[in-house]
Amino acid sequence: MATNQTIPMLAIAGLLACELGMPFQSAYSVELPAQLFGITHGQPTSQASSAGQFTEVEQNTQKSDPGCDQLSDLGEVDDLTKRLKNCGLLYKSDSNPYVQELWFLGRYHGQSYNAAGNAGDSDDWEIRRFRIGSQLQCFQRLTLHAQMVSGADMYPFYNGFTELWTQWSFHKVFAITVGQQKHRFTHDRNVSSRYLNTLERSMLVNMFGLDYTPAVTASGNIERLSYYTGVFSNATSRDMWNSFTEFDSGYSLLCSGTLDLGDRLGTDQAFWNLGYLYSDANSNATNLNRFTNGCSTALILTQGPRSLISELLLGIGGAYGDGFGINIQPGVFLSRSLQLASRYQFAISDQDNSLVAQRRYEQPAGLTSGDLYNAGYLGLNYYLAGHRAKLMSGLEYANLSGQDVWTFSVALRLFWGPNASGPFPIDKMLQ
Repeated sequence: MATNQTIPMLAIAGLLACELGMPFQSAYSVELPAQLFGITHGQPTSQASSAGQFTEVEQNTQKSDPGCDQLSDLGEVDDLTKRLKNCGLLYKSDSNPYVQELWFLGRYHGQSYNAAGNAGDSDDWEIRRFRIGSQLQCFQRLTLHAQMVSGADMYPFYNGFTELWTQWSFHKVFAITVGQQKHRFTHDRNVSSRYLNTLERSMLVNMFGLDYTPAVTASGNIERLSYYTGVFSNATSRDMWNSFTEFDSGYSLLCSGTLDLGDRLGTDQAFWNLGYLYSDANSNATNLNRFTNGCSTALILTQGPRSLISELLLGIGGAYGDGFGINIQPGVFLSRSLQLASRYQFAISDQDNSLVAQRRYEQPAGLTSGDLYNAGYLGLNYYLAGHRAKLMSGLEYANLSGQDVWTFSVALRLFWGPNASGPFPIDKMLQ
């Protein structure tokens, strides 16, 4: 389709247009046209967030965004990365008491894959994600966020909203968010797709059906601890009126905390995440309808150019029995722009055929279900402008109860809008 070829070209053109912006002073000394593409001619500015928990785009606005400061560890940051730091920032003012920031935000993820196994094969190019929206920060404490999503390969162009929420930040230790938002159970799910080191999340995490639904959540930071908790609807649709008014799918509860361990483990950085999920889903549920209870714990370590993410996940109850999984992700930056990423997944269940293959790539190649899953991934990521523009490639082998498949993928990932903050790999690159 022509759309598949046009959209990445438009996205790339938009990023390159950052190099062509012309300054214009507003009443608040904000360079509006240049700021549209994140070009700053003075001190760079950006939205901020809590250290350990975050939304797809920032919700808590109490501390400065690390942004490209994380890249400063790599030495001199290339000019394109610096110029794209605030890509999407339309307006910024520290003196306006009513409106502080306005962002145009979005992402484009396109990828090609080839999967082959003992049950079949599949290959295609797909527009994995395309989202656009805006975010307004006003009255120093209020944030309004809206982000629409397109369907697979841009059809339909409008396919509902991933996020449609408002937040009031009472203090850095307490903020309330109401509306459609991301369900943040497990560290793997908590990491935005903008920052993933691998092309897809782990199989068992995806089995939980964690996605965007209407919710009321509370979050904040208490010294080294960041927390996130809330109650979620278990269904959503492209009709947002129905999503916000028809609560007939059950509900889910989430509690998650991330502790900054600093250098206590002898590494540059260490974070420990612990999460619990309860889901009371019924036949109307579109999300969170696989397990009744979930428990997760993750340890995130970085030392120089090396990183190690280790996560344990347990799903308990439901019609398909229990499942247990391990997700280990070692990685290393070979240079300031090139990263070697790897992952090993192990999952086991107490019932036959209760583990389900990844909907993308594995199922189209013939993998179905089973009770024992092993997968290994090895990939290279090249950062053109930090996480804002990067090329990804990866080779993965997966075996599900004797069915196996090899998948090779290449991807282009772009985003514009405010950065998030949190444990690696969220807006972080290593030296």
